[in-house]
Amino acid sequence: MIYLDNSATTKIDSSVLDTFNKVNSMYFGNPSSLHELGETTTGLLTQSRNLIAETIDVKPEEIFFTSGGTEGDNWVVKGTAIEKIAFGKHLITSEIEHPAVLESIKQLENMGWEVTYLPVDSRGIISVEKLRHALREDTVLVSVMAVNNETGSVQPIEQIGEALKDYPSIHFHVDAVQTVGKIDLKLGEQSRVDMAVFSGHKFHGPKGTGFVYVKKGRKLAPLLSGGGQEAGLRSGTENVPGIVAMAKALKLISEKQAGTQTELTLELKKYLDTKKNIEVFSPEQRAPHILCFGVKGIKGEVTVHALEKRGVYVSTTSACSSRKKVESSTLLAMGIPKSRAETAIRVSLSEDNTLAELKSFIKIFDEIYHSFKAIQ
Repeated sequence: MIYLDNSATTKIDSSVLDTFNKVNSMYFGNPSSLHELGETTTGLLTQSRNLIAETIDVKPEEIFFTSGGTEGDNWVVKGTAIEKIAFGKHLITSEIEHPAVLESIKQLENMGWEVTYLPVDSRGIISVEKLRHALREDTVLVSVMAVNNETGSVQPIEQIGEALKDYPSIHFHVDAVQTVGKIDLKLGEQSRVDMAVFSGHKFHGPKGTGFVYVKKGRKLAPLLSGGGQEAGLRSGTENVPGIVAMAKALKLISEKQAGTQTELTLELKKYLDTKKNIEVFSPEQRAPHILCFGVKGIKGEVTVHALEKRGVYVSTTSACSSRKKVESSTLLAMGIPKSRAETAIRVSLSEDNTLAELKSFIKIFDEIYHSFKAIQ
């Protein structure tokens, strides 16, 4: 098996899985309980929060545990809207955000909030100047993802932060799910980013885990009410085994380098450029682990299943849209016609992929490509 769908999910690291199983079996107390088992699990949560904060260079009190990227994005978008409703009802985002952001914003739009959807250019990048022009006195949130999960486009987060420097009351939210181990995202006091969302299963942690960075002093309304966990901002009994395992996974990946992924995607791009009927949709400047392309005249799902029969796993575009069999909204926003966008497949790598795997993929893909030529 050659697994090249890491933007959808990564395989949990074996040592991380061992940690998860150990905590699950030995430290099963509820952190809210007053007895020794509860105190022990509370200590594990504190250790995990400290480790995550140290790894991404922020304060422990700025880390809040969630169930993953979807919950985190929903919380920041809706929590900002609720918390800051007295200051305005205008939101700014891009046309190519993850559905967790776009659907949250559309829900607010249906409830009376005003939204500016920033277009992207042919590379999938927003214009910071257009963002400046979109800012209003009643703007309360700017939400822009750091790395697009379909094409690997990297947004100018630092420049957006500069544009917001004179607007301290606006929350700047970054969907950072695809950044870990891939690009350097500056957070903390040196950064204008107010909230960043992370998901454990994107960096070899367990599914159902995640965390949100919330800069000290910024306020979010809670979406989940109940027992008052996570400083009253995210109620619900904490997933202690998952959180401890996620913290370990984050630490492990921070010690690895993304250079191998860059080499592999460059090698794949070099091969694809030799094929006249292949169109590469990812821009030249992109995150190192993603390459999106298509075979002209062949729908992406056909290519995906042809590769699957040979033991190779990729996706059409995002995991959220692939089962719905719809073309990539990101590619359409980039100005790519529907007939070409629906050919797209996405190869996404992790630190575990090797040059040998990539060469095997190219060999298998080349055979499939030549079989397609008969029906083009």
